[in-house]
Amino acid sequence: MNDRLVAAAEVIDSTNASATEVCQVLSLSRSSFYGFQKATELDESTRAEELCPIIIDIFWKHRRRYGSRRITSELADRGIIVCRRTVAESMKMQNLKAIQPKSFQPKTTDSRHRLGYSPNLLLDSFELNAVNRLWVADITHVPLADRRFAYLSMIMDRFSRRLIGWKMDVTMTEQLVIGSLKDAIMIRQPGGELIHHSDRGGQYASIRFRQILKRSSIRQSMSRAGDCYDNAVMKSCFGTIKTELEMTEYETVAEGECELGSYFSYYNQDRKHSSLGYQTPNQFESTHPGRE
Repeated sequence: MNDRLVAAAEVIDSTNASATEVCQVLSLSRSSFYGFQKATELDESTRAEELCPIIIDIFWKHRRRYGSRRITSELADRGIIVCRRTVAESMKMQNLKAIQPKSFQPKTTDSRHRLGYSPNLLLDSFELNAVNRLWVADITHVPLADRRFAYLSMIMDRFSRRLIGWKMDVTMTEQLVIGSLKDAIMIRQPGGELIHHSDRGGQYASIRFRQILKRSSIRQSMSRAGDCYDNAVMKSCFGTIKTELEMTEYETVAEGECELGSYFSYYNQDRKHSSLGYQTPNQFESTHPGRE
Protein backbone atom coordinates (compact mmCIF):
# COMPACT_ATOMS: atom_id res chain seq x y z
CA MET A 1 0.00 0.00 0.00
CA ASN A 2 2.73 2.46 1.02
CA ASP A 3 4.68 1.71 -2.17
CA ARG A 4 1.65 2.60 -4.27
CA LEU A 5 1.16 5.84 -2.34
CA VAL A 6 4.80 6.80 -2.97
CA ALA A 7 4.42 5.89 -6.65
CA ALA A 8 1.25 7.99 -6.92
CA ALA A 9 3.01 11.03 -5.42
CA GLU A 10 5.95 10.66 -7.83
CA VAL A 11 3.64 10.37 -10.86
CA ILE A 12 1.66 13.46 -9.87
CA ASP A 13 4.85 15.47 -9.21
CA SER A 14 6.37 14.56 -12.58
CA THR A 15 3.26 14.74 -14.83
CA ASN A 16 0.08 16.74 -15.33
CA ALA A 17 -2.06 13.87 -14.11
CA SER A 18 -4.63 14.65 -11.42
CA ALA A 19 -4.77 12.88 -8.06
CA THR A 20 -8.17 11.42 -9.02
CA GLU A 21 -6.81 9.85 -12.22
CA VAL A 22 -3.69 8.41 -10.57
CA CYS A 23 -5.57 7.00 -7.59
CA GLN A 24 -8.08 5.34 -9.90
CA VAL A 25 -5.34 3.66 -11.96
CA LEU A 26 -3.49 2.45 -8.84
CA SER A 27 -6.68 1.38 -7.04
CA LEU A 28 -6.17 3.84 -4.17
CA SER A 29 -8.75 5.79 -2.25
CA ARG A 30 -8.31 9.54 -2.55
CA SER A 31 -8.69 9.97 1.21
CA SER A 32 -5.75 7.60 1.81
CA PHE A 33 -3.62 9.44 -0.72
CA TYR A 34 -4.41 12.90 0.65
CA GLY A 35 -3.65 11.69 4.17
CA PHE A 36 -0.30 10.30 3.00
CA GLN A 37 0.46 13.51 1.10
CA LYS A 38 -0.23 15.66 4.17
CA ALA A 39 1.97 13.48 6.39
CA THR A 40 4.76 13.58 3.78
CA GLU A 41 4.61 17.37 3.64
CA LEU A 42 4.90 17.53 7.44
CA ASP A 43 7.90 15.16 7.32
CA GLU A 44 9.57 17.28 4.65
CA SER A 45 8.99 20.44 6.65
CA THR A 46 10.53 18.86 9.76
CA ARG A 47 13.46 17.53 7.71
CA ALA A 48 13.98 20.97 6.17
CA GLU A 49 14.21 22.53 9.62
CA GLU A 50 16.68 19.87 10.81
CA LEU A 51 18.96 20.46 7.81
CA CYS A 52 19.00 24.25 8.10
CA PRO A 53 22.39 24.53 9.90
CA ILE A 54 24.14 22.26 7.37
CA ILE A 55 22.52 23.97 4.39
CA ILE A 56 23.47 27.40 5.72
CA ASP A 57 27.06 26.17 6.15
CA ILE A 58 27.21 24.91 2.53
CA PHE A 59 25.51 28.05 1.20
CA TRP A 60 28.01 30.43 2.77
CA LYS A 61 30.98 28.14 2.18
CA HIS A 62 30.30 28.63 -1.52
CA ARG A 63 29.57 32.36 -1.05
CA ARG A 64 25.96 32.24 -2.29
CA ARG A 65 26.99 30.49 -5.52
CA TYR A 66 25.04 27.26 -4.82
CA GLY A 67 21.31 26.81 -5.35
CA SER A 68 19.19 23.87 -4.20
CA ARG A 69 20.46 21.42 -6.86
CA ARG A 70 24.15 21.85 -6.04
CA ILE A 71 23.47 21.88 -2.28
CA THR A 72 21.49 18.63 -2.64
CA SER A 73 24.46 17.10 -4.45
CA GLU A 74 26.93 18.24 -1.79
CA LEU A 75 24.68 16.85 0.96
CA ALA A 76 24.80 13.51 -0.86
CA ASP A 77 28.61 13.73 -0.86
CA ARG A 78 28.36 14.04 2.91
CA GLY A 79 26.13 10.96 3.12
CA ILE A 80 22.89 12.92 3.59
CA ILE A 81 20.32 11.83 1.02
CA VAL A 82 17.45 14.27 0.67
CA CYS A 83 15.21 15.44 -2.16
CA ARG A 84 15.82 18.83 -3.76
CA ARG A 85 12.36 20.04 -2.78
CA THR A 86 13.27 19.69 0.90
CA VAL A 87 16.51 21.63 0.38
CA ALA A 88 14.60 24.35 -1.49
CA GLU A 89 12.11 24.55 1.38
CA SER A 90 14.94 24.87 3.91
CA MET A 91 16.56 27.63 1.85
CA LYS A 92 13.24 29.44 1.63
CA MET A 93 12.87 29.27 5.42
CA GLN A 94 16.25 30.98 5.82
CA ASN A 95 15.74 33.39 2.89
CA LEU A 96 18.86 32.02 1.16
CA LYS A 97 18.96 33.07 -2.49
CA ALA A 98 21.81 32.01 -4.75
CA ILE A 99 23.52 34.45 -7.09
CA GLN A 100 22.08 34.10 -10.59
CA PRO A 101 24.39 34.63 -13.60
CA LYS A 102 23.14 36.96 -16.31
CA SER A 103 22.08 35.52 -19.64
CA PHE A 104 24.83 35.21 -22.21
CA GLN A 105 24.76 38.12 -24.67
CA PRO A 106 27.19 37.49 -27.55
CA LYS A 107 29.39 40.31 -28.80
CA THR A 108 31.39 40.05 -31.99
CA THR A 109 35.17 40.07 -31.65
CA ASP A 110 37.05 42.62 -33.72
CA SER A 111 38.81 40.42 -36.26
CA ARG A 112 39.79 43.09 -38.75
CA HIS A 113 43.37 42.01 -39.36
CA ARG A 114 45.40 40.51 -42.21
CA LEU A 115 47.03 37.67 -40.32
CA GLY A 116 44.78 35.00 -41.78
CA TYR A 117 42.26 32.70 -40.13
CA SER A 118 42.17 29.02 -39.22
CA PRO A 119 39.18 26.85 -40.17
CA ASN A 120 36.58 25.88 -37.63
CA LEU A 121 37.51 22.26 -36.93
CA LEU A 122 34.50 21.80 -34.64
CA LEU A 123 32.08 21.87 -37.57
CA ASP A 124 33.29 18.45 -38.69
CA SER A 125 32.29 15.20 -37.01
CA PHE A 126 34.13 15.75 -33.75
CA GLU A 127 33.82 13.36 -30.82
CA LEU A 128 34.95 14.81 -27.49
CA ASN A 129 35.61 11.87 -25.16
CA ALA A 130 38.81 12.66 -23.24
CA VAL A 131 40.87 15.44 -21.71
CA ASN A 132 43.42 17.29 -23.84
CA ARG A 133 41.36 16.83 -27.00
CA LEU A 134 39.81 20.30 -27.13
CA TRP A 135 40.95 23.48 -25.41
CA VAL A 136 38.81 26.60 -25.77
CA ALA A 137 40.20 30.10 -25.22
CA ASP A 138 38.95 33.67 -25.01
CA ILE A 139 39.66 37.15 -23.61
CA THR A 140 37.46 39.38 -21.43
CA HIS A 141 37.92 42.74 -19.77
CA VAL A 142 38.29 43.24 -16.00
CA PRO A 143 37.41 46.65 -14.53
CA LEU A 144 40.05 48.59 -12.60
CA ALA A 145 39.78 51.79 -10.56
CA ASP A 146 39.75 55.19 -12.29
CA ARG A 147 37.85 53.86 -15.31
CA ARG A 148 40.74 51.67 -16.40
CA PHE A 149 40.60 48.09 -17.64
CA ALA A 150 42.76 45.00 -17.52
CA TYR A 151 42.32 41.98 -19.78
CA LEU A 152 41.99 38.33 -18.81
CA SER A 153 43.04 35.55 -21.20
CA MET A 154 41.84 32.08 -20.24
CA ILE A 155 42.00 28.50 -21.54
CA MET A 156 39.58 25.72 -20.55
CA ASP A 157 39.67 21.99 -21.23
CA ARG A 158 36.27 21.65 -22.87
CA PHE A 159 35.82 18.01 -21.85
CA SER A 160 36.07 18.58 -18.09
CA ARG A 161 35.44 22.38 -17.92
CA ARG A 162 38.72 22.67 -15.99
CA LEU A 163 40.48 26.04 -16.24
CA ILE A 164 44.07 25.23 -17.20
CA GLY A 165 45.75 28.51 -18.13
CA TRP A 166 45.17 32.21 -17.55
CA LYS A 167 46.94 35.56 -17.67
CA MET A 168 45.89 39.10 -16.78
CA ASP A 169 47.48 42.32 -18.08
CA VAL A 170 46.63 45.95 -18.85
CA THR A 171 47.27 45.45 -22.56
CA MET A 172 45.51 43.05 -24.92
CA THR A 173 48.50 41.94 -26.98
CA GLU A 174 49.68 38.59 -28.33
CA GLN A 175 51.79 38.21 -25.18
CA LEU A 176 48.60 37.97 -23.12
CA VAL A 177 47.33 34.87 -24.94
CA ILE A 178 50.82 33.42 -25.29
CA GLY A 179 51.19 33.54 -21.51
CA SER A 180 47.99 31.59 -20.86
CA LEU A 181 48.88 29.07 -23.61
CA LYS A 182 52.34 28.42 -22.21
CA ASP A 183 50.90 27.86 -18.73
CA ALA A 184 48.33 25.40 -20.10
CA ILE A 185 50.97 23.45 -22.03
CA MET A 186 53.26 23.31 -19.00
CA ILE A 187 50.46 22.12 -16.68
CA ARG A 188 48.85 19.59 -19.03
CA GLN A 189 51.74 18.33 -21.16
CA PRO A 190 49.33 17.38 -23.99
CA GLY A 191 50.02 14.68 -26.53
CA GLY A 192 48.70 14.58 -30.07
CA GLU A 193 45.13 15.07 -31.34
CA LEU A 194 44.63 18.33 -29.42
CA ILE A 195 42.64 21.23 -30.91
CA HIS A 196 42.93 24.80 -29.64
CA HIS A 197 39.75 26.76 -30.45
CA SER A 198 39.25 30.53 -30.14
CA ASP A 199 37.60 33.44 -31.91
CA ARG A 200 39.25 35.24 -34.82
CA GLY A 201 41.02 37.88 -32.70
CA GLY A 202 44.39 39.06 -33.96
CA GLN A 203 46.20 37.84 -30.83
CA TYR A 204 45.32 34.23 -31.72
CA ALA A 205 46.33 34.76 -35.35
CA SER A 206 49.78 36.16 -34.56
CA ILE A 207 52.86 34.43 -35.94
CA ARG A 208 54.36 33.75 -32.49
CA PHE A 209 51.15 32.22 -31.17
CA ARG A 210 50.82 29.94 -34.17
CA GLN A 211 54.47 28.88 -33.85
CA ILE A 212 53.94 27.75 -30.25
CA LEU A 213 50.90 25.70 -31.30
CA LYS A 214 52.88 24.12 -34.13
CA ARG A 215 55.84 23.21 -31.89
CA SER A 216 53.42 21.49 -29.50
CA SER A 217 51.60 19.67 -32.34
CA ILE A 218 48.34 21.47 -31.46
CA ARG A 219 45.91 22.10 -34.31
CA GLN A 220 44.32 25.56 -34.41
CA SER A 221 40.61 26.16 -34.87
CA MET A 222 38.72 29.47 -35.03
CA SER A 223 35.05 30.41 -34.83
CA ARG A 224 33.17 31.44 -37.92
CA ALA A 225 33.12 35.16 -38.71
CA GLY A 226 30.69 37.02 -36.46
CA ASP A 227 29.41 33.85 -34.74
CA CYS A 228 30.18 34.05 -31.03
CA TYR A 229 28.03 30.99 -30.32
CA ASP A 230 30.86 28.84 -31.70
CA ASN A 231 32.71 29.60 -28.45
CA ALA A 232 29.69 30.06 -26.21
CA VAL A 233 31.05 27.87 -23.38
CA MET A 234 33.86 30.32 -22.70
CA LYS A 235 31.55 33.33 -22.98
CA SER A 236 29.21 31.70 -20.48
CA CYS A 237 32.12 30.88 -18.16
CA PHE A 238 33.20 34.53 -18.13
CA GLY A 239 29.65 35.51 -17.18
CA THR A 240 29.66 33.00 -14.33
CA ILE A 241 33.02 34.25 -13.03
CA LYS A 242 31.97 37.89 -13.02
CA THR A 243 28.62 37.12 -11.41
CA GLU A 244 29.90 34.80 -8.69
CA LEU A 245 32.76 37.15 -7.80
CA GLU A 246 30.29 40.06 -7.92
CA MET A 247 33.08 41.79 -9.80
CA THR A 248 33.15 45.59 -9.56
CA GLU A 249 36.58 47.24 -9.70
CA TYR A 250 40.05 46.23 -8.56
CA GLU A 251 42.48 48.84 -7.37
CA THR A 252 45.43 47.13 -9.05
CA VAL A 253 46.15 44.24 -11.42
CA ALA A 254 47.83 42.41 -8.54
CA GLU A 255 44.64 42.60 -6.47
CA GLY A 256 42.62 41.22 -9.38
CA GLU A 257 45.13 38.42 -9.96
CA CYS A 258 44.95 37.40 -6.30
CA GLU A 259 41.16 37.18 -6.19
CA LEU A 260 40.87 35.52 -9.60
CA GLY A 261 43.56 32.96 -8.76
CA SER A 262 41.70 32.02 -5.57
CA TYR A 263 38.41 31.73 -7.46
CA PHE A 264 39.90 29.59 -10.25
CA SER A 265 41.20 27.12 -7.64
CA TYR A 266 37.69 27.00 -6.16
CA TYR A 267 36.17 26.62 -9.64
CA ASN A 268 38.30 23.57 -10.43
CA GLN A 269 38.33 21.88 -7.03
CA ASP A 270 35.03 22.73 -5.31
CA ARG A 271 32.43 24.13 -7.70
CA LYS A 272 29.98 21.50 -8.95
CA HIS A 273 28.90 21.79 -12.60
CA SER A 274 25.48 20.68 -13.76
CA SER A 275 26.96 19.75 -17.17
CA LEU A 276 29.32 17.32 -15.40
CA GLY A 277 26.60 15.56 -13.44
CA TYR A 278 27.23 17.84 -10.44
CA GLN A 279 30.88 16.95 -10.17
CA THR A 280 33.75 19.41 -9.97
CA PRO A 281 36.15 19.55 -12.95
CA ASN A 282 38.84 17.81 -10.90
CA GLN A 283 36.40 15.08 -9.80
CA PHE A 284 35.23 14.58 -13.37
CA GLU A 285 38.76 14.15 -14.68
CA SER A 286 39.62 11.64 -11.97
CA THR A 287 36.47 9.53 -12.33
CA HIS A 288 35.43 9.74 -15.98
CA PRO A 289 36.58 6.79 -18.11
CA GLY A 290 37.70 9.15 -20.87
CA ARG A 291 40.61 10.34 -18.78
CA GLU A 292 44.09 9.75 -20.26
